[in-house]
Amino acid sequence: MASKFILKCLVIVSLVMSLALTGTLGGIECENLSNETCSFAVSSSSKRCVLEKHVKRSGEEAYTCKTSNIKSDKLKDHIESDQCIKVCNLDRLSLGISSNALLEYRFIEKLCSPRCYKSCPNVVDLYFNLAASVGVFLPSFCDMDNV
Repeated sequence: MASKFILKCLVIVSLVMSLALTGTLGGIECENLSNETCSFAVSSSSKRCVLEKHVKRSGEEAYTCKTSNIKSDKLKDHIESDQCIKVCNLDRLSLGISSNALLEYRFIEKLCSPRCYKSCPNVVDLYFNLAASVGVFLPSFCDMDNV
């Protein structure tokens, strides 16, 4: 009787340990990313990472990577490639995101270019949703621009 109890306890402990280990080993947590990899990353829970700046009491600026409330519909566990950062005209150290970028011709030219639009689904998904939030359908917007 005692051996069955011990066996059940061992099974339960093993299950709990495996679940805990999966959570710690498995994926990207925004708070663990460096400043250089934070922006445009997506965590293991599909939430987007955002780089935030705060000023210390000494007046020194400090940056931290945080998990935002914005969820990616299509990705998780993703750090944007250097190639996509370059071809989409992005900045690794950008703070937050704004729809104002959609008003900048140079940015739109790069975002809508085939090298970015067809090769960087994370960036396109992010700006697709941002454009939609201000009433713009990104594919039509890119077609209008003819870039």
